[in-house]
Amino acid sequence: MRSGGASLLYWIVVKTAEGWGLQEYPLVSIVTPSYNMAAFLRETVESVLAQDYPRIEYLVMDGGSTDGTLEILEHYKDRLRYVSRPDRGAAEAINRGFQMSHGSIFAWLNADDTYLPGAVSTAVRHLMSDPDLAVVYGQAYWVDDQGKILRSYPTQPFNPDLLRRECFICQPACFIRGAAFQQLGMLDPALEFAFDYDLWIRMSKRYRLGWRPEYLATSRMHGASKTLGRRAQVFRENLRLLQHHYAYVPFQWVYSYCCYLLDRRDQFYEPLRPSVLKYCLSLPLGCWYNRARMGAYWREWRSVMSRP
Repeated sequence: MRSGGASLLYWIVVKTAEGWGLQEYPLVSIVTPSYNMAAFLRETVESVLAQDYPRIEYLVMDGGSTDGTLEILEHYKDRLRYVSRPDRGAAEAINRGFQMSHGSIFAWLNADDTYLPGAVSTAVRHLMSDPDLAVVYGQAYWVDDQGKILRSYPTQPFNPDLLRRECFICQPACFIRGAAFQQLGMLDPALEFAFDYDLWIRMSKRYRLGWRPEYLATSRMHGASKTLGRRAQVFRENLRLLQHHYAYVPFQWVYSYCCYLLDRRDQFYEPLRPSVLKYCLSLPLGCWYNRARMGAYWREWRSVMSRP
């Protein structure tokens, strides 16, 4: 059974519909998947250990790093648990960490991302105040490899229809009820890049997700990250994911992929550059991805055409 013990220190006085009473602080389990991320791992670990929430269980699932990661983890061995052995990728490592954990609230924090002060307390407070929420997520900052804030991540209030067109949930700023995560079958280990997007889509079909306009985390954008370093594979996996869940890939996804194919710009540090050629290429490619709904894609493609 996934539950943690408690002492009198882990209870809080709360006001309910029936009046004032005691409620247990839920145990929060946090898993960090890591592989050769020694350059950023210490900052990530410190951001978890510095949280003011009284009940955190922290596990680092390392994929067999050879870059000094184990020396860093050994330094914190009295404050976290870690396992180092080969795995099939981050999704499998996160699932394995969840299976080893005991919390009723679950989150994972990549080895190059960080929590902002008070993030866990804030998330738990919102989940405790709304028992029907399966997920709560907040705002986040994009930061560079030095930790300098670049800009805000474009999170938005939850809208399942908008999720068909963009992933507006910043994963490090997200906290999940463990029971819901388990009932959904956890992350799909067959996915290498889009397993978080896949989870939000599956979650949206069964549960309520809630956005709160408070900054909880940072998401690091650097050349060694999979998001920027392997753009073609990221695009292709997301396009297949949208096909699978919605049987339709929207124009903006196809167009962005066409832009990358022609100019190889990462579309973050190097902004997307529109062109007539890219727009024209998005028609046959979009029709191929939307073979079952070619007419719908043709109409969307025409609707965005303009002289500028």
